[in-house]
Amino acid sequence: MQAMVYRNYGSPDVLQLAEVPRPVPGEGEVLIRVHAASVNAADWRLLTANIFLVRLNAGFWRPRRQVLGRDFAGRVEAVGKGVQRFRPGDAVFGTQSHFADGAFADYVCVAENLLEHKPGNLSFEEAAATPLAGITALQGLRDMGGLQRGQQVLIQGASGGVGTFAVQLAKSFGAEVTAVCSSRNVEMARRLGADHVLDYTRENFTTSGKRFDVILAINGYHPLQAYRRALKEKGRYVMVGGSDRQIFEALLQGRRLSRKDGQQFGVLTLQPNPADLPYLRQKLEMGEIRPVLDRTYTLSQLPEAMRSFGEGRTRGKLVITMHGSLAAD
Repeated sequence: MQAMVYRNYGSPDVLQLAEVPRPVPGEGEVLIRVHAASVNAADWRLLTANIFLVRLNAGFWRPRRQVLGRDFAGRVEAVGKGVQRFRPGDAVFGTQSHFADGAFADYVCVAENLLEHKPGNLSFEEAAATPLAGITALQGLRDMGGLQRGQQVLIQGASGGVGTFAVQLAKSFGAEVTAVCSSRNVEMARRLGADHVLDYTRENFTTSGKRFDVILAINGYHPLQAYRRALKEKGRYVMVGGSDRQIFEALLQGRRLSRKDGQQFGVLTLQPNPADLPYLRQKLEMGEIRPVLDRTYTLSQLPEAMRSFGEGRTRGKLVITMHGSLAAD
């Protein structure tokens, strides 16, 4: 089968299309013929390995796994022993483990508990754009942020993959949503349902005097003390992604600034929860959330897609298509 591999860390130029053996599903695993996959920040971090914590987990000198691609959608090709929920031909979507080869390939082998049946109202491309970004937004708002109906939430980085889902999920929870994005994305944030939209090139929410119950800072760039000014007395700050410096600052200073009965500061670490993907599937089928697709590429164009992602101007998600499949089912 064909796969886009990388044998060294670096720029998108290290990605190469190669012939590799097709994986065989083991016990509890499902072999998926990939129709579409999407680019995530996790792929960029694993490719460039410019964050120390990434190298500690992925291999210090060179990557242990050579195929990127956490999110995917496709059809079941074969199932391993003990698989109960899926059979060949089923349309599925899901997210691959950190510790296995990814979905930028013709086929991917995935544990059964990381899969869900694809929503019938979504194309393979839309489904592939959902899992990791959707789960990140869900756990950041609901689990770590504790967002409740009627609360005020600010979403910084509202136009990216996680941010576009976060705006829609927060509205579905019944929160009052303030989205922060660039000038060119203001109208898109409004269409997603944001009650208020701030253009960060013109307004600084940390000095406006308005305070929020929850701040979801996606690659946030303000110091924690600035976020503290924008939080209510018992507000919660949730950091999603960022540089080594930002992560360590949030971990170290966040613990010092957090109070048992007051403001809370933390860094989101995704926790395995088999109920999250079915929850998102339900929201998708009900039309309460919808993935935002910026552009689609073929597998051979993955280096171009990664370069575009690295420029930091993506609206929603970049999707990689295989086999020329654009069908919804």
